[in-house]
Amino acid sequence: MTDLTALAELPVQQLQSGIRLFDLLGTLAFAMSGALLAVRKRFDLFGVMVLGSVTAVGGGAIRDTLIGQTPPIFLRDELYVWIALIGSLLAFAFGERLARFERTINFFDSFGLAVFASSGALGALALGLGPLGVTFAGMLSGVGGGIVRDLIANEVPEVMYRRDQLYATAAALGAAAVYLAVPHLGVLGGQLVGVVTVLALRVISRQGWVHLPVRRLPDE
Repeated sequence: MTDLTALAELPVQQLQSGIRLFDLLGTLAFAMSGALLAVRKRFDLFGVMVLGSVTAVGGGAIRDTLIGQTPPIFLRDELYVWIALIGSLLAFAFGERLARFERTINFFDSFGLAVFASSGALGALALGLGPLGVTFAGMLSGVGGGIVRDLIANEVPEVMYRRDQLYATAAALGAAAVYLAVPHLGVLGGQLVGVVTVLALRVISRQGWVHLPVRRLPDE
């Protein structure tokens, strides 16, 4: 059983090294998500690579800024940038086939959301933040890449208008799950619980089984 006090005393670099594989997978997922949207919007190769790369590193940059690790890890470790560029090129090469399927974009987006929400929560735990701080940091880390992607592509950010699907809420609950799971399952176990929580919430909300209430005015 992991003591949260002991976890807070760990160097952030040590904690990040433990979740590096997840970070790289999340970077690839968000790169594919952003690049596929760019392909669908008829961006040229440069535009596809820019949107894919910015989407990929956006969540991690927000996470690192929140936990005081500057410059962000993608500037200190260029492997993240290479992963983002490779993901963008793959999306460009196969985008004409993949972009026809919204489900593909949603899958990559949901996986990136799950990874960065949970890794953001772990970073906040390493600083000794409480449950609200961990939840807020994880949520912002998760939704950051998607918000940057949508704004650059001139889309209304999904977190603002998809009331029928849990997005920021899924990220927040995934981060909260990390906070609850780490004392019992350790860093890796907590990360996995957070990822699974976000993905499960995204799936059930897309199926229409759960959604947030919407307040409507009388004249609507």
